[in-house]
Amino acid sequence: MNQTYQLDQIDRRILQELQVDAGLSNQDLAERVGSSAASCWRRVKAMQEAGVLGPAVRLVDPAALGRGLDIFCEIRMKSQNRANRAAFEAFIAAQEDVVACYSISGDWDYLLHIVARDMADYEKVLMQGILNHDAIANSSSKFVLRRIKHQTALPV
Repeated sequence: MNQTYQLDQIDRRILQELQVDAGLSNQDLAERVGSSAASCWRRVKAMQEAGVLGPAVRLVDPAALGRGLDIFCEIRMKSQNRANRAAFEAFIAAQEDVVACYSISGDWDYLLHIVARDMADYEKVLMQGILNHDAIANSSSKFVLRRIKHQTALPV
């Protein structure tokens, strides 16, 4: 999506509702936003085609799956050349324990959000996986003590 999609009030309400419950039927969504079902469907389809709306997903509680340890791991690269960045990013995309990866400014090059079962599990992920990549110079880990706020909904 190259340009900002122009949203009207109904579009904004549709986005608000879908960010709370992506499983709403089109009819229920239309009723909640004060639109006809046909109009609502066209709006959702247009926002999907424009890239405003991505695929509908269900959020899973990591702790319920035994992955109650959140870690933010900062990564510094040996070199910032294009080949190293591409190889590292492809490597990270394949790591199932890494739930988010950001290229960042400042002293570090990347910020990883990792979910692990416990400290031993994280040590394995870090020492036997991530730090074995040739492009990495060093890392620093921050362990989450408690989630204060975690949301996926964006203001619209």
